[in-house]
Amino acid sequence: MSLLLFLWHWLLASFAMFWVVLWSLMLGFLASAMIQAYVPKGGLSKALGRAGLPELALATGLGAASSSCSYAAAATAKSLFKRGADFTTAMVFMFASTNLVIELGLVLWRLMGWPFVIAEWLGGFVLIAVFVILAKLLLPARLVEEGRRHAEAAEEANEHEHGDMLAPGRTLFDKLRSPEGWRYVAHYFQMDWSMLQPDLILGFVIAGFLAVAVPATVWQHVFVVNAAEPVRLIENALVGPLIAVASFVCSIGNVPLAAVLWQGGSSFGGVVSFLYADLIVLPLLDIYRKYYGWKLALSMAGVFYLSMVCAGLIVEVAFSGLHAIPRPGGNLLVDVERIGLDYTTALNVVFGAGVLGLLWWAKRAPSLHSH
Repeated sequence: MSLLLFLWHWLLASFAMFWVVLWSLMLGFLASAMIQAYVPKGGLSKALGRAGLPELALATGLGAASSSCSYAAAATAKSLFKRGADFTTAMVFMFASTNLVIELGLVLWRLMGWPFVIAEWLGGFVLIAVFVILAKLLLPARLVEEGRRHAEAAEEANEHEHGDMLAPGRTLFDKLRSPEGWRYVAHYFQMDWSMLQPDLILGFVIAGFLAVAVPATVWQHVFVVNAAEPVRLIENALVGPLIAVASFVCSIGNVPLAAVLWQGGSSFGGVVSFLYADLIVLPLLDIYRKYYGWKLALSMAGVFYLSMVCAGLIVEVAFSGLHAIPRPGGNLLVDVERIGLDYTTALNVVFGAGVLGLLWWAKRAPSLHSH
């Protein structure tokens, strides 16, 4: 009986984490599919083809507006990169899409208080700035171009099988009115979802297991508590992202564990760096490997990690100087992942119905062109 109860809690936790981010997953994959169906190769080279300040600001704004789960944000960033965006600019979009979002702020406010909301949003800009600097220093153009060729090779293999699926029309409005264009959107959506489905399932299943089976004290004891303040802050910021990698939890789903770490003794910067690290969980690292090849994927992981650690330390120092670091409360853990009649359920139903309708229509609609 106890085993059945454990399995039930495990499956419920895994599904609850998936349910929390489902609508943003579908939104992100739709955005990725539309970019692939409507934007020709090289079509983003003018708007996002450099890593200058205007391009980075545009990518940050678009990312914040897209509000995606980390898996979907990775897919969209890959599509931007393949369509001509600069690699650093595409990654900035991905950082903004997972850190500068409203729903994450709402969950943080509810669970951990307003200082963490401010730290997440303002620190998100710090994270982007640090990443841009480190990317210029540590990601050589040769390595990035090798990753682009890897991504294009996968697309060319698909085009060899299905043809160059670009929506007909001279303007974006013409493309949006094209039934054939929406068939291509449906195809790209289904292709990306199928490619990432094993990683998605593995990630949420393992995250659910860790949430149920691993006591909170296991994570709490990893942090150095009784040490000189500089040593403690640096160690906590270094350890925070590593716990995120091991926890497999993406996007909003890592907030409850962040609350556990905060209550268990982590520094403010350690928790902040943990929150940023949803982009380097193991399933996502495998996705980067599929997108860009091993060399660039491993380099990305290293640069992402250093950026998250540095951003966490900078946020720690800034908030400490302003005396704005809160004290851990005694009732931080609130069950925000329960499934009920709320905005998450409404958005999941709306986006789910829309995606299923699009896929059903695209499958039944006659093809207008031969591939």
